[in-house]
Amino acid sequence: MVSSMCRLSGVLALLATSLSVVSVNGQTFQRLGSCPTLGCILPPDQQDFLPGQQFDIRFEVHAPKNGSEAFNDGVPDEKFTVTIAKDGGKPKSIASFFDVKEEPSLEKWTFSWYEDLFAQDAKTPSVVNVASKIYRRVALYEPGTYTVTLNYYSGKNTTATWVVRPLATKKKAKNVILFIGDGMTTNMITAARLLAHKSINGKYQSTLQLDKFPTLGHQMTHSIDSFITDSANSASALYTGHKTTVNAMGVYVDSSADPFDDPKVETIIELLKRIWGSAWGAVTTAFIADATPIALTAHTRTRYEYGPLIDQALNGFSNTSWTKMDGPDVYFGGGAEQFLPGAASYQGKDYYAEFAKKGYSVSLNKTSLAALPNDKRALGIFCKSNLPVWLDRNIFPENTLKLKNDPSGASGPAKDIPGQKEMTLKAIDILHERGGKDGFFLMSEAASIDKQMHALDYERALGDLLELDDTVRATIQKLSDLGELDNTLIVVTADHGHGFDVFGGADTKYMAAQHDKDDRHKRSAIGVYRDSGLSQYTVEQPGVSYNTGPNFPVNWDPRYVIAAGAGAAPDHREQYGVGKDGPRKPAATLPGVGASDYYVNPADRTGGFVVNGTLPTNESQGVHSLTDVPVFAQGPCSSNFGGVYSNTDVFFKIAECLGLGHPTNKTISDGGKGNGNGNGNGNGKGNGNGNGNGNGKSD
Repeated sequence: MVSSMCRLSGVLALLATSLSVVSVNGQTFQRLGSCPTLGCILPPDQQDFLPGQQFDIRFEVHAPKNGSEAFNDGVPDEKFTVTIAKDGGKPKSIASFFDVKEEPSLEKWTFSWYEDLFAQDAKTPSVVNVASKIYRRVALYEPGTYTVTLNYYSGKNTTATWVVRPLATKKKAKNVILFIGDGMTTNMITAARLLAHKSINGKYQSTLQLDKFPTLGHQMTHSIDSFITDSANSASALYTGHKTTVNAMGVYVDSSADPFDDPKVETIIELLKRIWGSAWGAVTTAFIADATPIALTAHTRTRYEYGPLIDQALNGFSNTSWTKMDGPDVYFGGGAEQFLPGAASYQGKDYYAEFAKKGYSVSLNKTSLAALPNDKRALGIFCKSNLPVWLDRNIFPENTLKLKNDPSGASGPAKDIPGQKEMTLKAIDILHERGGKDGFFLMSEAASIDKQMHALDYERALGDLLELDDTVRATIQKLSDLGELDNTLIVVTADHGHGFDVFGGADTKYMAAQHDKDDRHKRSAIGVYRDSGLSQYTVEQPGVSYNTGPNFPVNWDPRYVIAAGAGAAPDHREQYGVGKDGPRKPAATLPGVGASDYYVNPADRTGGFVVNGTLPTNESQGVHSLTDVPVFAQGPCSSNFGGVYSNTDVFFKIAECLGLGHPTNKTISDGGKGNGNGNGNGNGKGNGNGNGNGNGKSD
């Protein structure tokens, strides 16, 4: 009996230990997100590839020195072996399978991490020693299932199953335009429709352009190691077909310290340029080095390497053998900091000059944008940081005059700033001319839907959503005028969502009259259900005219406004209605408290009532949510975009339509002929294009 009890105690102890390892590897902190065991294969289990899509493979063996996972006295197995087998066939060594002529050198390093919040509070990190090898620039050309097995520590193994999708060699769409409403959800689209389009007895008299798309689907947005994503790795999923970690783009995150040595995967732009030689461009209302535009060419674990990533976009990835890139045909947005010579540009260089050396026409305002020649590559940087939002450019322009964002570096505000529509239409003119029979790919982002949702500035976010819809409408007309509409796949989607919705209406006049009442009384100004009333944004008022056209509100400041909110927010004050004095800052630090401890901003929405936050007190803004996001499609292959699917499938659907899945190493430089074999080269570690200067939180 005693022996049985001892065995039972031993089993329970072992179970407790295994549960402890699972818990510390699966929640707040993770040793390496896509590697729950001590042997790591990157790309990890459950990854899909386009035939011929080039990628790197890294193997790591971890030896924790302390903590719940401590193993082998902290000595990693340097003699690990790896095999790969296709469709249950005979396994081959990685080097043999990919015909690697020179085995990569063994790399070793040490990193540390906190197992949980208790360890972080106690400042007791777990230290891990690592042995690793990386095989650069390989590819799988035959569709099927591949099993990769890492053997280590004399009997332990880690297995990854990879799937290569079917071949797709025929180009079905000449052009692709991908619109991304950053952070845009169905709830926001519904709210934007309410603001801009009149209804009579519950029936809309006009609708959004998005409402007219023939195909509607939804994509799931979670990342590889967390169910809430950021704009970097969600953009990477859309552009590569591979999920990654928060803040990473175009790579699977490894445990080394170098932000540029992680295993890469080819983006849709790199594939399109290599296989067909098509023209491509990016348009954004953010700074051009922000996650969504820069992820088209970026390969790094940290999105904040802004300067080096601009250099990557212009000159390609330089530290290992990789797909040759020579810059976009069109690059329009904000972010002059990374172009003006100084601390924020790569190596302090003048990147206006660097682009000009490569033959780019450079524009710094809307007037010169319109005058750009259509046969030359074009760079347009129209302000520092992000473009002012649509609402401030068009309804409250006096707010833009307060800014010090001149793209030339002069003091004072940027003036004559284009919007998403002007940038997109000019980009199409240039790409149509330069792409010719080979077509083009354009990504156009409405960035401040997300940025203003973070700030709980709902009217500004919805104004930018309506600008996106107006841009889509104008794009369809432009393509029709060029005779390219039937040749162009148009996809409109988001990268992630926010927990936003409208739940009623609010009487701003009544709330203002309660300035001497307590917060509970002020909430009486909110009407729900029947008392929510009807939209007043489409009701004309004498003396109110913005000349912004039929697809925007005729009155942004009615007495009765939408009552809206977000499920995740810091402490803030809510008053409802548009903020006329510029974008809001809902939370702030206060004198005498911690620099990262946020409270209700005493200067924001002073006539409203306090709403207690739902986030950690070091968060100053709202955050992203789990929600699926919509996918609208029209044109060639659009019927493939219906249903519910992973964000990675957006890449595969576009890539299939563009004919990017090939059984050989097809490159335009050799006339489309390839050797049909994967290979690996460019071994060893490097620092990519240099060290960046940026830092900050995900969005």
